[in-house]
Amino acid sequence: MSKFNILKVRPFGKSPVESKRAGRTHEGGDGYERTVLGELFLLAVSNMGGEQTFYESGGARDERYARLVRAAALQDPEWTARMLAWLRGEANMRTASLVGAAEFVKARLEAGADTGVTNRAVVASVLQRADEPGELLAYWTATHGRNVPKPVKRGIADAVQRLYDERSVLKWDSEARGFRVADVLNLAHPSPGADWQGDLFQYVLDRRRNADVAVPASLRIVAARRELMAWPVEERRALFGRPDAADVLRRAGMTWESVAGWLQGPMTAQVWEALAPTMGYMSLIRNLRNFDEAGMSDEVAAQVAARLADPGQVARSRQFPFRFLSAYEAAPSLRWGHALDQALEASLSNLPALPGRSLILIDTSASMTGTGYSARSKVTPAKAAAVFGVALGAKGEQVDVRGFASGVFRHELRRGGSVISEVDRFLKRIGEVGHGTDIVGSLKASYRGHDRVFIISDMQTIGGHGEGVSDVVPRHVPIYGFNLGGYQQGAYATGKANRHEFGGLTDSTFRMIPLLEAGRNADWPF
Repeated sequence: MSKFNILKVRPFGKSPVESKRAGRTHEGGDGYERTVLGELFLLAVSNMGGEQTFYESGGARDERYARLVRAAALQDPEWTARMLAWLRGEANMRTASLVGAAEFVKARLEAGADTGVTNRAVVASVLQRADEPGELLAYWTATHGRNVPKPVKRGIADAVQRLYDERSVLKWDSEARGFRVADVLNLAHPSPGADWQGDLFQYVLDRRRNADVAVPASLRIVAARRELMAWPVEERRALFGRPDAADVLRRAGMTWESVAGWLQGPMTAQVWEALAPTMGYMSLIRNLRNFDEAGMSDEVAAQVAARLADPGQVARSRQFPFRFLSAYEAAPSLRWGHALDQALEASLSNLPALPGRSLILIDTSASMTGTGYSARSKVTPAKAAAVFGVALGAKGEQVDVRGFASGVFRHELRRGGSVISEVDRFLKRIGEVGHGTDIVGSLKASYRGHDRVFIISDMQTIGGHGEGVSDVVPRHVPIYGFNLGGYQQGAYATGKANRHEFGGLTDSTFRMIPLLEAGRNADWPF
């Protein structure tokens, strides 16, 4: 008889988010507290900044996040710096990374820490879009006062040299912003990277004092924009009957938002068809309903759909997977469905195709459906959970997908069905089994000797069972928790053999799973 080569002692790996029994979840279940780094990571990848969640106010959530960043910046500055850069880049969490960089610098300056990673480099690493230097300055001055320290200014200056060009300045400079481009230049004093950029910086500063200042010859896009703005309204509208309309708009750096104000008239099919070739990927996603309502032709719509489905463009856009579901729900026409389904699948390329039998539990409780990720968003954690869970189920060999709350419902995935339509079908079943979060009870009702278990939830389980997840699922069976709430307490101990927890609104942390399945330790995704 074999003593060693048996399932219960197969190799296993450990994952980085560790927790131990301490306190209660928001629903009264046994709570498990994580290390500073683990709690920060799970909160960072789910925190939109200033947004209330089901159990936590926006203010309390932001205060907890800032406190964790400051603690991590002193405990492990190199780790924290890597996390913040990854958070803004691959994880695409804009506000959390900007706030994190500011609090990182604040904590280190107050503690007099000046070794290892530089504060300047951390600030520069999180600034990836031309409006973000102003955003960071607005946060710093509102939170820490008008005295902006040198590392913040120098990090901003480094980013400005990289980010400010004619198009970006025209797009993001606005009277509605507290810190305009000229304010950023005055505070940070960036060195221009080329002669044309020096001309741009000087023009922006001069324009603040005199709107009619001459445009330097090197700034062709700015000059073209000024010319367009001088056109009479009739000539603006007549542009869209010309074959060169798209080129005229492109040369002047006109975005769809700027055209909407400049036109002083309806955004017709002709207007959208002229704009579509130069619109950014996210702008296309956001405007599918507008395209349909304006009557965009099928020919141009097919070109848009091809861009949406292109895996390369999906990867470069760094869209959250749930955005494709939102676009699918919002668009009146069916002509976008296949392209959005392909885009969704491309955005989930890191989800593993696992052998054997898998159980996937998707939380449909009130805390997952009661609030969106932001005040303006209809996307709830339950929608993000359904996207990950259904797509993961579609990739596996033998997968049992269950929705759970106070009870459990079985959800059969149709073979050959599109992932986006299967997600839509799953979401229509929310509410079938109550509104509580009963993780242990759901495992007891669903686990039947599976090779692995996925729990996609905010992990705020109820108590009352007198047992935990490891009393229901044997310890030799991996449990992969995917946390979409980032609350302080989790639902079970993690970091030990076969008990893991990840998080985020992208598929990037799912890359850890094949390592763990192979018996290797999985590090942070950055």
